Amino acid sequence: MSKKFWNCLLFSPAVLGATLVASSAAVATEGQSANLVAQSQDTSIEIQGTELLAQVPGTNSANSVANAPATTIRQINRYGREGRNLRQPSLRNLNRGRRKTKGQVTSVSQLSDVQPTDWAFQALQSLVERYGCIVGYPDGTYRGNRALTRFEFAAGVNACLDRITELLQAAIADTVSREDLAILQRLQEEFSAELAILRGRVDALEARAAELEANQFSTTTKLRGEVIFAFVDNFEDQGRYGTFNDNTQDEDQTVFQYRVRLDFNTSFSGEDLLFTRLQAGNAQAFNQKIAEAEGQQTFNVLNLTDDTVELDKLFYKFPVRDNIRVTIAANKVSWYDFVPTLNPYMEDYDGGSGSLSAFGQRSPIYRLGGGKGLGVEYDFGCKDQYACVYSPFSVSFGYLAAEGEDPREGRGLFNGDYAALAQLTFTPIKNFQIGLTYNKGYFGPGNFGYDDGAATGLGDNGSLNSGFVGTGVANTIFGLNAELNDRRPGSVNIAQPVSTNAYGVQMSWRAADWVTINGFGMYLDGKLIGLGDFEQWSYGANLAFPDLFKEGSLGGIVVGREPYMNELQVPGGLASGLRQDMSWHIEAFYKYQVTDNISITPGVTVITNANQDDDNDELIIGTIRTTFQF
Repeated sequence: MSKKFWNCLLFSPAVLGATLVASSAAVATEGQSANLVAQSQDTSIEIQGTELLAQVPGTNSANSVANAPATTIRQINRYGREGRNLRQPSLRNLNRGRRKTKGQVTSVSQLSDVQPTDWAFQALQSLVERYGCIVGYPDGTYRGNRALTRFEFAAGVNACLDRITELLQAAIADTVSREDLAILQRLQEEFSAELAILRGRVDALEARAAELEANQFSTTTKLRGEVIFAFVDNFEDQGRYGTFNDNTQDEDQTVFQYRVRLDFNTSFSGEDLLFTRLQAGNAQAFNQKIAEAEGQQTFNVLNLTDDTVELDKLFYKFPVRDNIRVTIAANKVSWYDFVPTLNPYMEDYDGGSGSLSAFGQRSPIYRLGGGKGLGVEYDFGCKDQYACVYSPFSVSFGYLAAEGEDPREGRGLFNGDYAALAQLTFTPIKNFQIGLTYNKGYFGPGNFGYDDGAATGLGDNGSLNSGFVGTGVANTIFGLNAELNDRRPGSVNIAQPVSTNAYGVQMSWRAADWVTINGFGMYLDGKLIGLGDFEQWSYGANLAFPDLFKEGSLGGIVVGREPYMNELQVPGGLASGLRQDMSWHIEAFYKYQVTDNISITPGVTVITNANQDDDNDELIIGTIRTTFQF
């Protein structure tokens, strides 16, 4: 292994150590603030002679957080797919929230954890059915054993005061008794200070809400942005890296690259989502000359070379029923826009907060196909928004055409490149999930590749553009799916369309709060139409360590084999010279969350036996990625 590799390994921890030292003061300050908040919590309060208890949902007390349900693996997966700051609002979250929010409780029987044998049952029944000033939690519980602060109690008293005022103004006879009025008067005097503070807070919030409404970007649209600055270098020596075994030396230089993405999340009803993304940058992929996609970074796979703002993703999601969501894909839509990839934390929607490499983000089966079309998500267990029971099964399926906008012959939605995918996701327990995936695809001459439907083929400069992940041999099918006229004797117009059937299995296990284990495997059976058959494999596993050393930070290790050619059966010796040596992807990174909006991620990616050829030296990619989110 070259000396450069060891230098790279030494360099990354040094940068990380300097970052940790520089931010230690900020960590200490946050710790002090947390202690002050914890100490400010009051104990529960009893008022002699009264049974007027009211719960206030959505408080920020330590008790309410401690009693909150544990995060499920489905929520973690949505977190990973949509980004840490909800960069793509989830219709599933919106629908489930709407389904569970019960609003005003009209009968004590609606509170699932209140029983007639409870000592306060009659008091609750009176407050609910007589005065209607009790609101349960969104999950339909009351949580009567939870301690509450004086402010929470005052908020409940205030709610009952407002309700009684309404009843008195309506002159409803025999509704409010003199005894209840006397009790309320004593409570109002006892908690006058807290009530005054609450009213002041409400006035301040109303004023702030009015100011925000007057100056907001849009009444229907939220703008989210991400900017990536990255220092990157690819260290390699000499080897036969090219698809055709050219002797190629290290020609990649140390670079400073950037990428900007602006996401516009628009909702017209609160349940739908129109997603529009604009992007620009100068981040180019390494190894363009030698047709390699191995080790490519999440921010440079698209080769944004001219700093021009372009429309990237465009789609519209809407619910048909509470358990059915439809996605209309208008531009550059990928499977992970509506299919769970079961790779939490590593899978970051904008690519700036998860793994450094594209391979670490998700299984390559989700890279086959993309573009325009239709997607559907279906959750079992729901008949309507008020009749839902938990089901461990969900199904996602869709159809995407890479050339769906092109009216020319042999293209369009149904006559050009396309892929159809279906996935069954099984969540037997809250911290374990497994998915079974099938992907059927067709790719025109020169268009096959693990590239989200980008249809790479032959580049403008005469070089081979490969996919986003995988060896050059796998993406170009050993050059047989590239429209080359001068690279191999007798190879004029050898490129043929490609038909594929890919099968995948993915799993995610949240073993503990501090570690999540993810893995996947993919097998692809392909046919060079009119020429021969081939098969490809890919598999990998990763460990994610959320909140490592600091809340919001993330450590990650990725090990696996990017898509590689396992077998190629073509006539005439066209497969002669194909190497099948094991090429491994090994990656380690640490994302340090400097502030809520800024993170720094140093890391190293090593590719052994590049392009599945042990005559090649290892590829060593060192990266320092800084991400700004707003």
